[in-house]
Amino acid sequence: MKKISVASAPGKTILFGEHSVVYDEPAIAGAVNKRATVSLCKSHNNYSTLKSNDLGFEVIMDTRRGTYTLKRGKPGIIRYILNAMGKFHDHTSIDMDLSLNLPIGSGLGSSAAVTVATIAALHHYHGVDFNKETLAKEAHAVEEEVQGIASPLDTLVSTYGGLVYLSREKRIVPFDNNLDAPFVIGYTSKYGNTGKVVKKVKTLKNNYPELVNPIIDTMGKIANEARVAILKNDIDKIADLMNLNQGLLDSLGVNTYELSRMIYTARDNGAVASKITGSGGGGSIISLCREDNVDEVAEAINVEDRTIKVKFSKDGVLVNRKSPPLS
Repeated sequence: MKKISVASAPGKTILFGEHSVVYDEPAIAGAVNKRATVSLCKSHNNYSTLKSNDLGFEVIMDTRRGTYTLKRGKPGIIRYILNAMGKFHDHTSIDMDLSLNLPIGSGLGSSAAVTVATIAALHHYHGVDFNKETLAKEAHAVEEEVQGIASPLDTLVSTYGGLVYLSREKRIVPFDNNLDAPFVIGYTSKYGNTGKVVKKVKTLKNNYPELVNPIIDTMGKIANEARVAILKNDIDKIADLMNLNQGLLDSLGVNTYELSRMIYTARDNGAVASKITGSGGGGSIISLCREDNVDEVAEAINVEDRTIKVKFSKDGVLVNRKSPPLS
């Protein structure tokens, strides 16, 4: 029987701290109940393959060179997998399958989920002991190499799961309470490029430090205020802070027409708050709703864009579900 190694990791949504977290400000994010799953086993061929029916592609991989030959489709997320394979695989032939129910490039941490799941599956396949702390660091290193600059938040949340506060010292502090409020995530077909947008903000910060540094600092203060509000389940204050945060993101130039359209559509149809989630430049917004208007908000956004309703998930990375949980 073939030894099959399977690992899955959740996507995430950021409530507070986009971009400012790159500069060591605090952030708040949560794992969602949408996941990337990587399955791999020894191949009978003398080459490695990767396929994803969800994304509609299949490739033959050269893991030593970090290259691939396309058989069908367009593998937009393969750079993360090849980078992880180069670091954590012994280059023997394997067959890999990727399942993903997260939209790519939408700000929901699809690349982090794929990276975390890939590394976890490879470690399990090779019998390498690891824990969540080392896995999150390894996955962040892959994202940083691929993107040029990357926040550790996505890979931390994808690894640990739950709703978390990330301190300035990069310490993860889980929330004991659940945020008792419904959210609608809207995403546009115009995908964002996280690396490109993060570099754009960095350039703006370098060119105008006296103007941009206070914006980054205020984002950090908003995240700290939001932490207290979440602990108290103060929905009105959380809504105010989300809308304030959106104004600051807009000032950094990461908004787009499509994102702004979704934000105001959500607000005009009853959402108490709506803001970009993720890097911007395309991708997703997150809208805080009342219990009685979730469907109304989702339907309004769906006229021109798409939505998913997500719940926060306590589950982080899972490896061969029968295995003992990672520490």
